[in-house]
Amino acid sequence: MSAPISNVRPEPDQVLVDIVDYVLGYVVDSALALETARNCLIDTLGCGLEALSYPACTKLMGPLVPGTIVPHGAKVPGTQFQLDPVQAAFNIGAMIRWLDFNDTWLAAEWGHPSDNLGGILATADWLSRNAVATGNKSLTMKDVLVGMIKAHEIQGCIALENSFNRVGLDHVLLVKLASTAVVGQLLGLTRDELINAVSLAFVDGHSLRTYRHAPNTGSRKSWAAGDATSRAVRLALIAKTGEMGYPSVLTAKTWGFYDVLFKGNAFRFQRPYGSYVMENVLFKISFPAEFHSQTAVEAAMTLHGQLKAKGKAVEDIAKITIRTHEAAIRIIDKKGPLNNPADRDHCIQYMIAVPLIYGRLTAGDYEDAIAQDPRIDVLRDKMTCVEDAQFTKDYHDPDKRSIANALTVEFNDGTALDEVVVEYPIGHKRRRTDGIPLLVEKFRTNLARRFPVKQQQAILDISLDQARLEAMPVNEYVDLYVI
Repeated sequence: MSAPISNVRPEPDQVLVDIVDYVLGYVVDSALALETARNCLIDTLGCGLEALSYPACTKLMGPLVPGTIVPHGAKVPGTQFQLDPVQAAFNIGAMIRWLDFNDTWLAAEWGHPSDNLGGILATADWLSRNAVATGNKSLTMKDVLVGMIKAHEIQGCIALENSFNRVGLDHVLLVKLASTAVVGQLLGLTRDELINAVSLAFVDGHSLRTYRHAPNTGSRKSWAAGDATSRAVRLALIAKTGEMGYPSVLTAKTWGFYDVLFKGNAFRFQRPYGSYVMENVLFKISFPAEFHSQTAVEAAMTLHGQLKAKGKAVEDIAKITIRTHEAAIRIIDKKGPLNNPADRDHCIQYMIAVPLIYGRLTAGDYEDAIAQDPRIDVLRDKMTCVEDAQFTKDYHDPDKRSIANALTVEFNDGTALDEVVVEYPIGHKRRRTDGIPLLVEKFRTNLARRFPVKQQQAILDISLDQARLEAMPVNEYVDLYVI
């Protein structure tokens, strides 16, 4: 005879409690985290502005019902759209992620914590516009920066020890989770309401990684984070109505997240929540490439110069060996035909071939016009990935967090170039001195894609001044980006 099932409602899972207490109680006092968040903000928005040059992205933008304008709604930077916060979060999140050029976090799980800006900025802007309309005080950009730091921390700390990709789930699960927690705080949820909201994010259906991997790689990977951060805003708004939560959503026997989706394993944690992730986040500065390939692309650029110096052409190459880390092999080591830009920007061989041939790698180089160059596939066929155990170890070392790649080029005449090794990309914390001036130039370039000179300068004047930016009302800052 089976035992009856207990219907005593348990206390909330500790993971939920820890997230909520961090969001509600942690005071961000790290000047480094706030400065890095400001750089992250401008880089992330700049990536979105560049994406607006691509029709595949802009066709998804705007309201669900064409022509809809929401009074005091959130504005979408670089456009004339003014939308409800859920749809605005989707718009901002999709444009941010479209070109795979915003920041990155690499650990047991990888991802892009600035994806959370879609929900954070849309909600903060919407709240601020409604506050001003009713004679109340708006949120400031410091509230946005603090929200970014906390969203980065939630997503990144869970990712340190817990691999969702190994059970087939996409990392945007963590975007939905982190955005829900931070957006809920901005909306003024009580502690109990916020616990409910976070539980709703876990009990929700979660994205498969199907769209990131051969043979199904496709453009959903460019809007999946927008979908996740917008869903977070919706869940936080639902929780604000007093909708109930599910306290043992993770640990419930048979029906909880751990048993259903995580092979019965509980989450593991390396460190408590603080500001570690923002302080150590990786910026994509030089190349719009999947981050595990950033150092490989940098090495390929060096080799391009060496080929020219030696009077060699790519046709003279017999073999290229890519010494790399395990995660790169698992994600972007790809043979066979590449069917679309989303396929190409997740193929390490493609991302090496283009700079070897052209001496560059831009977002436009993933489009059909460049991909039709037959030299690219010829070079791809000559490349072999080999795991280096030390590279893999250093990738997971919290004190190093390297993303190393090394390339060796051998020629048809039996000669070879010296191996080119790059351990840390220019967007790494260890290369901030070199990287931040280039990040600012990347932002300037992206502003120039969309705005006249006077408007560019107005945005720069505020965005590069930490104190002025932190004090500025959110709605006034977003207004600077209206075209």
